[in-house]
Amino acid sequence: MAMRKLTFSVPEPLAAQFLRRVASRDRSRFVSEALAALLEERDAQLIRACEMANQDLDVVELEKEFDGIGDEMAEPWK
Repeated sequence: MAMRKLTFSVPEPLAAQFLRRVASRDRSRFVSEALAALLEERDAQLIRACEMANQDLDVVELEKEFDGIGDEMAEPWK
């Protein structure tokens, strides 16, 4: 797998804790796994939010109204 170096900033107390608790040889893997887990959780939250919105009767009614809008664009020069 291709790897990419990134540079970012973290608060000093968090950086100190990270450096103290995670061995230098494990830091890239640790950060990669933490990012993957957080991104997966955000995806799951988004899916849950979409599912909840799709069950909301007001949202369903609004979507029906938008479905009635045609794709044709009025051309002012005709």
